[in-house]
Amino acid sequence: MEAFMTPEFWVAVGQIIMIDILLGGDNAVVIALACRKLPPAQRTKGILWGTAGAIILRVVLIFFALTLLAIPFLKIVGALLLLWIGVKLLAPEHEDAHGNIAGSDKLWAAVKTVIIADLVMSVDNVIAIAGAAQGAGEGHQMPLVIFGLLVSIPIIVWGSQLVIKLMDRFPMIITLGGMLLGWIAGTMLISDPAVVRLDAWTWVPKIPQTDTIKYAAGIAGALLVLAIGKWVASRRPKAHETAAV
Repeated sequence: MEAFMTPEFWVAVGQIIMIDILLGGDNAVVIALACRKLPPAQRTKGILWGTAGAIILRVVLIFFALTLLAIPFLKIVGALLLLWIGVKLLAPEHEDAHGNIAGSDKLWAAVKTVIIADLVMSVDNVIAIAGAAQGAGEGHQMPLVIFGLLVSIPIIVWGSQLVIKLMDRFPMIITLGGMLLGWIAGTMLISDPAVVRLDAWTWVPKIPQTDTIKYAAGIAGALLVLAIGKWVASRRPKAHETAAV
C-alpha cells in the first residue's frame, strides 16, 4: 500500500491522465461517429459499451507493452516512437483521419466499430502510457495503468469537448503535452537494459542511472520535441494557404 502513496506513483498517474486527454481526443470523435446512427435510446449504451471494450483492450495491449519494454533495445525504439508522436502533436497534419469511420444503426455493430477503430489508433497511447508507468518503478505498474485509465474515462467521454475547446483556446496545453512525451522518451531511452546492464551488451555505451542524468535526459527529450515540432510546423503550409491553392 505504501508504494501507492509515493510521489513517483502520483506523478505517473498525472502523466497517464494528461496523455489520455491529449492523445484520446480521437476516441471521443470515433465514439460519436460510430454511434451517430443509433436510436437515441441505444446511443448511451453504445457509447458506454464501446468505451468499456476499448479500455479493456488497451489495458491488455499495455500489459504486453510493459512486458516487451523489458527486452533490450525496445525502450530505445519506443523512445524514438514517442519523440515522433510528440512532434506530430505539435505539428499535426491537416487531414480528416476519421472519414472512414462508418456509423451503424445496430448497437453491437457500433460497439465493434468503436473497439476496432480504437485498436488501430491506440499505438501512440499504449507506448506513451507504458513509458509513463515505467517511471513509477516495478511492482505496481499495471495497477497504475488501470487506475490512470479508469480516471481518464469520464474525462474523455464526458469532458472531451471541453478539453478540445481549452486546447484550442490555450495552445500551450498541447505544447506542454508534446514536451511531456519528449520527457518520457528521454527517460525511457536511458533506462533501456542495453545501456543499464554492465554485464551484457558491452559494446553499447553505458549510461549512469543517477537522478541528474534522468532529469537531463527528460529535459533534452522535451526540448528536442519542442524544437523539431516548431520547425516542422513552420515549414508546413498553413490551412488557408492550402485551401487557396
